[in-house]
Amino acid sequence: MDLPAMMKWMFVAVLAFAGGLFLVNYLTVHPLQMSLQLLLALLCVFLVVVLLAVSQRGKALLLGIVVAVLSFGLGYTLRANAVLAREDSRFVPELTRAVGDPGDGHSAVVYFTHGEPETYNPIGWLNQFREFDKQDIPFVPLVARPIFIYQLRNAYLQVGQSHHRQMHLQMARRLEETLRAAGYPDLKVYPSFLDDDPRPDAALIQALNEGASEIVVAEVFVSISNHTAEGEEQIHEVGGEAYGATIAFTGPLWDSATLHRAFLEKANAAIGDTDPADVGVLLVGHGQPDEWDREFATETEHELEFRRRVLELLAENGYDRENMGLAWMEFKQPKPAKIVEELVGRGVEKIIYFSAAISADSIHSQYDVPELIHEADVPEGIPLINLGAWNDHPLVIEAIKERVLEQLASE
Repeated sequence: MDLPAMMKWMFVAVLAFAGGLFLVNYLTVHPLQMSLQLLLALLCVFLVVVLLAVSQRGKALLLGIVVAVLSFGLGYTLRANAVLAREDSRFVPELTRAVGDPGDGHSAVVYFTHGEPETYNPIGWLNQFREFDKQDIPFVPLVARPIFIYQLRNAYLQVGQSHHRQMHLQMARRLEETLRAAGYPDLKVYPSFLDDDPRPDAALIQALNEGASEIVVAEVFVSISNHTAEGEEQIHEVGGEAYGATIAFTGPLWDSATLHRAFLEKANAAIGDTDPADVGVLLVGHGQPDEWDREFATETEHELEFRRRVLELLAENGYDRENMGLAWMEFKQPKPAKIVEELVGRGVEKIIYFSAAISADSIHSQYDVPELIHEADVPEGIPLINLGAWNDHPLVIEAIKERVLEQLASE
């Protein structure tokens, strides 16, 4: 093979490789950078097509296509691996408290919840991928994970930004106010997030450095799951007890009667003058694959029992049990649109729906669940009212406060 021919094959391979690399970049980078990455990917593919079209014929053309496809796949795969291997660079402060230091006697709460960046940042899902892989839990295959991240970015682009972080910071402030009024005037609440800053271990270290003697980790989740387990692992790795502090966990809120009542109050406020018996109610759970239930069955069990108890409370207060239903956002059946159409068929006048397992406004409650709801065929005149996540309803704050006080009283 002469040198010019070899150079053509090299150009095809290199350009195809670069095309695969730029495609992964396009699928995963910040929105401000995606147009450039898409342009570069398309340019590489265009040049490969031109090179093959003008310089190859017959079997050589077929071989060139094979080389281009393999090179493109190699570039895509290597870049996908690099993106998915990105480390969590969130800041964790140095623990400066001396071992055995009893602290200054004040109480602290590490407010621990899921977390979600305000604007697009895939680090939470990158951590989740690694966690599933470590536990041998099947999920999206590697080659499809950049596409999964692309879909996450699209959701952010649709809603503008997630309100999750700001809502939880507001909830944490209100929790601190209510706990101080309940007899702990020096208590401090330290917000923390599994998928945002600060991490649970960072919040715990801050509380220890500032002299907290008794620390309660308020787990603002509906269920025991891999999320609560991961946060608890971070907390335990700090080893706060060695530094003279007591540490207790509240557990999730699936069985909180106070939290159940928040759903009733929100429903009553939303339906106006409509008879509750004529209102359709849908509680949408998050859902997880059946395979994950073998690792954390409590997540599905708690989600189901939590929502059933809410429906029982609604039924006790005038809502027709026949006009209520449960659905899942992901992985499990039934999906929301099916239940919405069934409620319409029963003749309800309006439908209210909750993202029942979501603690604060998020991409799920702002975008994913409403999108699924509006897939239903609903006649004009039947309003679909989104009551969203738990958020900072007074009874939500009260439910968290009750769990914290239980732990403070036992220490």
